[in-house]
Amino acid sequence: MVRNGIENGYYHEITPAGFGIAIKAGKTLFSKQSDFQKVEIFETESVLGRVLTLDDLMMTTEGDEYHYHEMIAHIPMMQHKNPESVLVIGGGDGGTVREVLKHKSVKKVVLCEIDGMVIDACKEFLPTISCGLSDPRVEIKVEDAIEFIKDKKNEYDIVLIDSTDPMGPGEGLFTEEFYTNVKNSLKKGGIVAAQSESPFVNKEEIKKMYNLLKKVFPICSTYTSNIPTYPGGYWAWAFCSEEVKPLSYFADDRYEDILKTCKIYNRDYHNARFALPNYLKELL
Repeated sequence: MVRNGIENGYYHEITPAGFGIAIKAGKTLFSKQSDFQKVEIFETESVLGRVLTLDDLMMTTEGDEYHYHEMIAHIPMMQHKNPESVLVIGGGDGGTVREVLKHKSVKKVVLCEIDGMVIDACKEFLPTISCGLSDPRVEIKVEDAIEFIKDKKNEYDIVLIDSTDPMGPGEGLFTEEFYTNVKNSLKKGGIVAAQSESPFVNKEEIKKMYNLLKKVFPICSTYTSNIPTYPGGYWAWAFCSEEVKPLSYFADDRYEDILKTCKIYNRDYHNARFALPNYLKELL
């Protein structure tokens, strides 16, 4: 039986659905057990470059990370009239923070990541992804987001939940209490975007997550995009707000600056993300 992780010169990840990916692995650059999980970064002999895994599960690769980070950041950011204060929960690799900082309106980004080892390892070995973490607008909090968010009221224009799967250190981020606290941390007109798993592989998890989100947010939609190295190659994010409906506003004043920095994001692609396949509509 093939296990997740590096074996016989290949990194393997097999999904609960019984299929997965294999990547030709090179030198291991970092491999340690933190208080929360196994953190590993390794070279590959592929177009993917370096890879970050947590507990032997794919988190990000140099080669395709923009598929994820541009989607979690720019879809909500471009639908807010003036995002100045942004909270990123999870995302210790720094890719989401990097994309948020491209918006000229941003004055402050708080990164709340439970595992400081992830941040330190990515700063050293994934500099093209973590480069935004040294920006003076960024404040890094190495702590549990469940506790961090409890007393935050009316503080953030955007909250991006760049969490791991609903297991291990990420498990507590998939509760009604947590989402309620996130909602309370938003300013008027605020938007939340949260990674919400693979519509093809994680159907039960998506059902559970959106049932919770719909209890908390009067507006709760989903958008999707492809991510080559994630389970199923297809991913979903939740778009939640008390006032802002998807596609009801677009920040034309920021668009050209964002467009010229992105590999996947553009206005047409943005609009198309909210068109869902029939099987996902039925799930939700």
